[in-house]
Amino acid sequence: MKTFYKLSLILACTFAIGMQLHAQDPEFSQFYANQIYLNPALAGNSICPRVSAGYRMQWPNIYGTYSTVGVSVDRYAHSLKGGVGLMVMQDRAAQGTLNTTGIGAIYAPHIKLGPRVSISFAIQAGWWQKAVNWGKLTFGDQIDPTNGFVNATQETPGVAAHGNFDLAAGMVLTSDHFFIGGAVHHIFEQNESLLHGTSPLPRKYTVHAGGNIPIGGKYSNTFVSPNIMYRQQGDFQQLNLGVYFKKQNIVGGLWYRGRDSFIMLLGLEAGAFRIGYSYDVTISKLTNETAGAHEISLGYQFTCKKPKPKYRPVVCPSF
Repeated sequence: MKTFYKLSLILACTFAIGMQLHAQDPEFSQFYANQIYLNPALAGNSICPRVSAGYRMQWPNIYGTYSTVGVSVDRYAHSLKGGVGLMVMQDRAAQGTLNTTGIGAIYAPHIKLGPRVSISFAIQAGWWQKAVNWGKLTFGDQIDPTNGFVNATQETPGVAAHGNFDLAAGMVLTSDHFFIGGAVHHIFEQNESLLHGTSPLPRKYTVHAGGNIPIGGKYSNTFVSPNIMYRQQGDFQQLNLGVYFKKQNIVGGLWYRGRDSFIMLLGLEAGAFRIGYSYDVTISKLTNETAGAHEISLGYQFTCKKPKPKYRPVVCPSF
């Protein structure tokens, strides 16, 4: 069984670093817990400074668990008449054998179109890097028929890391109870090959929309929030349909991630703090033998003096 797992790792890493593979970005199931990772145009949408962090562990029952960490900070800058933000993400695959790191700085000017309608545009510039620990890899020529992986490999390692300038852009249109936005990441489709070849990272296109529907009157603390999100990156396409239910400080959510999984979510907002937990129930051919995916998000919302004229915060969810 250990040999099978090692062989599986060889195949996974070979495909992951191959010269012609079109990779996909790491993703979070709590799409709005780290909003500027989803869409840079959401930077500063809560006006006051905000810190967000998320941790995702995917397929814990499979050798070489995937884990992703994302941290961001953003706020509305009065002098710039827009939002500013900083986002950092790292994804570790096969117990740190293959690592992806992204960092981006964001500027998102906000424009009032009317008393209840605003629009925000954004540009995000940063760095995107793929790295591999060649010392953790095993190859076919190391296999002895009797003793297993005991021979030295004759394979020539590629580069340890490959990074490039990265550029993204986004837009969000919002009213009192509804928002719609879109973003494009990796505009330059930078090369991330680790084998001295060319492997462009495809552009990622995201479109998302949702709204808040109060239950029990205009000033009620109970809301239903239907949401939809579509993503495309290379040949990969995904349609996500979800709904949140919020009653005072407690949030529950359910998402359907196109023929792949259901996402169940529970969140708590306690004053300035926010914490959420979600679990992906696998419904694809992988079944739940993978143990799905667990995700935890944390957030802190600072208080500040609101700008004049007042800019309306975007009504998108917190998880």
